[in-house]
Amino acid sequence: MNGQAAGERGTTPMTMGPVTSKSDEQVPTVEEATATPSGVPTKAIEGRSLGQIAWTRLKRDKVALFGAGFIVFLVLVAVFAPLLNKAFGHPVNDFHQDKIDPSLGGIPTPGTWGGISKDFLLGVQPVTGRDLFSQIIYGARVSLLVALSATIVAVLLGVVLGVVAGYFGGIVDSGISRLMDLILAFPYLLFSIALISVVPPSTGWRIGVVIGVIAFFSWPYIGRIVRGQTLSLREREFVEAARSIGAGSTRILFRELLPNLVAPILVYATLIIPTNILFEAALSFLGVGVLPPTPSWGRLLSDAVNFYEYDPMYMFVPGIAIFLMVLAFNLFGDGLRDALDPKANR
Repeated sequence: MNGQAAGERGTTPMTMGPVTSKSDEQVPTVEEATATPSGVPTKAIEGRSLGQIAWTRLKRDKVALFGAGFIVFLVLVAVFAPLLNKAFGHPVNDFHQDKIDPSLGGIPTPGTWGGISKDFLLGVQPVTGRDLFSQIIYGARVSLLVALSATIVAVLLGVVLGVVAGYFGGIVDSGISRLMDLILAFPYLLFSIALISVVPPSTGWRIGVVIGVIAFFSWPYIGRIVRGQTLSLREREFVEAARSIGAGSTRILFRELLPNLVAPILVYATLIIPTNILFEAALSFLGVGVLPPTPSWGRLLSDAVNFYEYDPMYMFVPGIAIFLMVLAFNLFGDGLRDALDPKANR
């Protein structure tokens, strides 16, 4: 029986399939490897840069986006002020005495809310009868020009001197730091009044000096922040690695340290702009800023002091304009700070 079984086994045909090697097996594709049990491929994980993460967080902050949108609106108003004035206003230096009641000390006709009508969207100025809408849109040009220009100059000075002081240390740091302390302790408002008062009454000279004064007293604030950040960054590994390969001080300052300071610089720049707007308005309010007939929101407020009891709209309109502009920059600055802060929970 054993022989018979052996014979039967010998006559039984083999039914095994073809033999394949590992090299003949198919390698699964990326879609098959990342497919879920249901067979639907999943999306591959993509890395995001710090800028993309910050932009994503900023888009979620509706308040900051509102502030940014209002800033863009103000910039467009300032840029296209001549077109807006031609479409909705009157020439900025035209007098409309028919809107003024001389028997009441030169205020607009009572009951008209400062002379507001379809022809004068924001009313008219007392005594002169000039269109207040034209004054406001052209005043936005002056406020933004002074604030943005002074901020750019202050940021450049503060960043350069702050980085140099923090990186080199020693006597360089001591000298720049003492200069910052001296400027911060100086009575800048009195100095501004004294300096601007002796400037020739030319509009170009006056605006240039106002920008210079605001920038001179603003740069130490951002300079101290940049210096503190540089003191901590100069001991980091990437700076030591740059030194080990022979990088000079200039390369380390501008190629290694400065890119890592972009976030605090942007945040503080957006927060210093409203301060400069208020500074310019204060100088114009005191009569040492932009001189007439150049429109200025601060000077409008100064003129409105004599008429607020009889024409409150004359003070209300420029006051609200300054308030909204400063609020928009503050909201956007706060949102930008939260978006660029990796430790923020928002």
